[in-house]
Amino acid sequence: MDNISSPDVLPICTYKEDFKRYLLPVVYSVVFILGLPLNTAVILRIWARRGALTCSTIYMLNLAVADFLYVCSLPLLIYNYARQDYWPFGEFACRLVRFQFYSNLHGSILFLTCISRQRYLGICHPMAHWPKRGGRRLAWAACGCVWLAVVLLCAPTFEFAATGTQRNRTVCYDLSTPKRSPQYFPYGIALTCLGFALPFLAIVGLYCSMARELCRPSAARSEMVQRRRSKAVRMIAIVVLVFSISFLPFHVTKTLYLLVRTWPDAPCETRNFLSVVYKSTRPFASMNSVLDPILFYFTQAKFRHGTRSFLLRITGSKGRERDT
Repeated sequence: MDNISSPDVLPICTYKEDFKRYLLPVVYSVVFILGLPLNTAVILRIWARRGALTCSTIYMLNLAVADFLYVCSLPLLIYNYARQDYWPFGEFACRLVRFQFYSNLHGSILFLTCISRQRYLGICHPMAHWPKRGGRRLAWAACGCVWLAVVLLCAPTFEFAATGTQRNRTVCYDLSTPKRSPQYFPYGIALTCLGFALPFLAIVGLYCSMARELCRPSAARSEMVQRRRSKAVRMIAIVVLVFSISFLPFHVTKTLYLLVRTWPDAPCETRNFLSVVYKSTRPFASMNSVLDPILFYFTQAKFRHGTRSFLLRITGSKGRERDT
């Protein structure tokens, strides 16, 4: 609940964090209840059609796996915050849960960048042709590079995240222990720049190019081009939604919090305010685990039609049962 800074680094400052007891368990519970079945459905749906994978579905499969692994760690955090920051699960579990959060966060950003690039090629360079098998091999290779980059970027989390004692109870620090705030600062800024800012700028550039192409007047558009256009518009809208809810607020508030966390002259009120703001956006950063399957649903027509047929069969069978 209260987070007391180390007097060896910063003046003693007590953080008032009662809000975490109410906000975080509720949001994490919603993400777990929705994210687990949604991402499981995406993984099973894609795997069932693994013989006809496209580059986009390969990226979405890896995105769903990243979300699924993170969602599985949420029960520990739900218990932790419901018990007022009490962490009884040990040092390794603390480090692993923090690693899963940041690896999912930055993995999602990088996989969304890959998906956006794939859609950019389809919109702005539709005549470019790659053999299907060669394209799939490149997509799998790109996914391997993303996983490697995520592990390298987030591996220091195992070093900085740790348990500690506050008011006679064990807690699990999110970023680092208070004493290690100055050491964590350059890593935290580098992680934001490499794992968020650069991919975000790349996505903005890709979307600007797609927007120019989509807004270009054309006397005659084929049905295929119209479908591709509407699919791209849906994808752009959902990715913008994901960034607006999950990624942008979290990284802005985290950067401000890191700055004030290592500023010795920062008033306690300022540090407490930015701590509350940052830690309020942290659970919403996990909402991407629910929003990502929505991206898959609205950009994959075969999945939508299959889901509708399944629901119609269920409702139809129930209707027949009521008639009898």
